Amino acid sequence: MEGGEKNVILGKSILVPSVQELVKNCATEIPERYVRFDQDPSIILASADEEDENSNDDKLQVPIINLENLITEDEVELKKLHSACQEWGFFQLVNHGVSSSLLDKFKVETQEFFNLPMDEKKKYWQSPTDVEGFGQSFCCI
Repeated sequence: MEGGEKNVILGKSILVPSVQELVKNCATEIPERYVRFDQDPSIILASADEEDENSNDDKLQVPIINLENLITEDEVELKKLHSACQEWGFFQLVNHGVSSSLLDKFKVETQEFFNLPMDEKKKYWQSPTDVEGFGQSFCCI
Protein backbone atom coordinates (compact mmCIF):
# COMPACT_ATOMS: atom_id res chain seq x y z
CA MET A 1 0.00 0.00 0.00
CA GLU A 2 1.07 3.54 -0.59
CA GLY A 3 2.53 5.41 2.36
CA GLY A 4 2.75 2.27 4.46
CA GLU A 5 -0.92 2.53 5.44
CA LYS A 6 -2.67 -0.64 6.54
CA ASN A 7 -6.31 -1.45 6.94
CA VAL A 8 -6.66 -2.27 10.61
CA ILE A 9 -9.66 -4.29 11.71
CA LEU A 10 -10.43 -3.42 15.32
CA GLY A 11 -13.03 -6.11 15.78
CA LYS A 12 -16.46 -7.21 14.63
CA SER A 13 -19.97 -6.71 15.88
CA ILE A 14 -23.15 -8.71 15.71
CA LEU A 15 -26.65 -7.31 15.65
CA VAL A 16 -28.43 -7.90 18.94
CA PRO A 17 -31.88 -7.00 20.20
CA SER A 18 -32.16 -3.42 21.43
CA VAL A 19 -32.83 -3.31 25.16
CA GLN A 20 -35.01 -0.27 24.58
CA GLU A 21 -37.13 -2.22 22.08
CA LEU A 22 -37.36 -5.21 24.43
CA VAL A 23 -38.81 -2.94 27.11
CA LYS A 24 -41.28 -1.35 24.69
CA ASN A 25 -42.46 -4.83 23.67
CA CYS A 26 -42.91 -5.87 27.31
CA ALA A 27 -40.44 -8.75 27.12
CA THR A 28 -40.98 -11.18 29.98
CA GLU A 29 -37.58 -12.88 29.81
CA ILE A 30 -34.08 -11.46 29.69
CA PRO A 31 -32.27 -12.59 26.52
CA GLU A 32 -29.39 -14.89 27.44
CA ARG A 33 -26.77 -12.60 25.86
CA TYR A 34 -27.56 -9.96 28.51
CA VAL A 35 -27.18 -12.31 31.48
CA ARG A 36 -23.79 -12.50 33.23
CA PHE A 37 -23.36 -16.11 34.31
CA ASP A 38 -20.03 -15.34 35.98
CA GLN A 39 -21.74 -13.27 38.70
CA ASP A 40 -24.28 -14.16 41.35
CA PRO A 41 -27.30 -11.91 40.59
CA SER A 42 -28.37 -12.02 44.24
CA ILE A 43 -25.35 -9.85 45.10
CA ILE A 44 -26.63 -7.02 42.94
CA LEU A 45 -30.24 -7.52 44.02
CA ALA A 46 -29.24 -7.64 47.69
CA SER A 47 -27.22 -4.48 47.22
CA ALA A 48 -30.23 -2.69 45.72
CA ASP A 49 -32.41 -3.82 48.65
CA GLU A 50 -29.82 -2.64 51.17
CA GLU A 51 -29.72 0.73 49.44
CA ASP A 52 -33.37 1.22 50.36
CA GLU A 53 -32.91 0.02 53.95
CA ASN A 54 -29.64 1.75 54.92
CA SER A 55 -27.38 4.41 53.65
CA ASN A 56 -24.15 2.45 54.10
CA ASP A 57 -21.25 3.19 51.79
CA ASP A 58 -20.41 -0.52 51.40
CA LYS A 59 -22.99 -1.11 48.66
CA LEU A 60 -22.00 -1.72 45.05
CA GLN A 61 -21.45 1.44 43.06
CA VAL A 62 -19.96 2.29 39.70
CA PRO A 63 -16.19 2.79 40.08
CA ILE A 64 -15.06 6.42 40.00
CA ILE A 65 -11.70 7.06 38.32
CA ASN A 66 -9.81 10.34 38.75
CA LEU A 67 -8.06 11.30 35.51
CA GLU A 68 -5.71 13.74 37.29
CA ASN A 69 -4.41 10.85 39.39
CA LEU A 70 -4.00 8.67 36.30
CA ILE A 71 -1.95 11.35 34.55
CA THR A 72 0.46 11.43 37.49
CA GLU A 73 0.62 7.60 37.29
CA ASP A 74 -0.72 7.17 40.82
CA GLU A 75 -0.44 3.42 41.56
CA VAL A 76 -3.70 3.25 43.52
CA GLU A 77 -5.66 4.95 40.72
CA LEU A 78 -4.05 2.71 38.09
CA LYS A 79 -5.13 -0.35 40.08
CA LYS A 80 -8.66 1.08 40.43
CA LEU A 81 -8.79 1.58 36.65
CA HIS A 82 -7.57 -1.95 36.02
CA SER A 83 -10.15 -3.37 38.41
CA ALA A 84 -12.96 -1.23 36.98
CA CYS A 85 -12.21 -2.41 33.45
CA GLN A 86 -11.78 -6.03 34.46
CA GLU A 87 -14.70 -6.35 36.89
CA TRP A 88 -17.24 -3.78 35.68
CA GLY A 89 -16.45 -2.99 32.05
CA PHE A 90 -17.09 0.73 32.62
CA PHE A 91 -16.48 3.51 35.12
CA GLN A 92 -17.23 7.16 35.87
CA LEU A 93 -14.38 9.52 35.04
CA VAL A 94 -13.87 12.68 37.13
CA ASN A 95 -11.45 15.60 36.85
CA HIS A 96 -11.33 15.19 33.07
CA GLY A 97 -11.56 18.88 32.22
CA VAL A 98 -14.70 18.62 30.06
CA SER A 99 -17.09 21.48 30.85
CA SER A 100 -20.38 20.66 32.53
CA SER A 101 -22.26 22.59 29.80
CA LEU A 102 -20.76 20.34 27.12
CA LEU A 103 -21.63 17.23 29.16
CA ASP A 104 -25.20 18.50 29.61
CA LYS A 105 -25.50 19.10 25.84
CA PHE A 106 -24.16 15.59 25.18
CA LYS A 107 -26.74 14.07 27.57
CA VAL A 108 -29.60 15.92 25.85
CA GLU A 109 -28.43 14.91 22.36
CA THR A 110 -27.91 11.30 23.45
CA GLN A 111 -31.44 11.16 24.87
CA GLU A 112 -32.80 12.68 21.66
CA PHE A 113 -31.02 9.96 19.66
CA PHE A 114 -32.44 7.16 21.81
CA ASN A 115 -35.91 8.70 21.50
CA LEU A 116 -35.77 8.38 17.69
CA PRO A 117 -37.87 5.65 16.05
CA MET A 118 -35.96 2.40 15.56
CA ASP A 119 -36.01 2.78 11.77
CA GLU A 120 -34.15 6.08 12.11
CA LYS A 121 -31.60 4.63 14.57
CA LYS A 122 -30.97 1.67 12.23
CA LYS A 123 -29.30 4.11 9.83
CA TYR A 124 -26.46 4.32 12.36
CA TRP A 125 -26.14 0.62 13.26
CA GLN A 126 -22.78 -1.06 13.28
CA SER A 127 -21.97 -3.23 10.34
CA PRO A 128 -20.96 -6.85 11.10
CA THR A 129 -17.38 -6.02 10.10
CA ASP A 130 -16.90 -2.92 12.25
CA VAL A 131 -17.17 -1.77 15.88
CA GLU A 132 -18.13 1.84 15.14
CA GLY A 133 -21.74 2.92 15.15
CA PHE A 134 -24.93 2.32 17.13
CA GLY A 135 -25.15 -1.07 18.83
CA GLN A 136 -23.01 -3.39 20.87
CA SER A 137 -19.78 -5.15 20.06
CA PHE A 138 -19.85 -8.69 21.41
CA CYS A 139 -17.30 -10.57 19.39
CA CYS A 140 -13.66 -10.04 18.69
CA ILE A 141 -11.42 -11.23 15.90
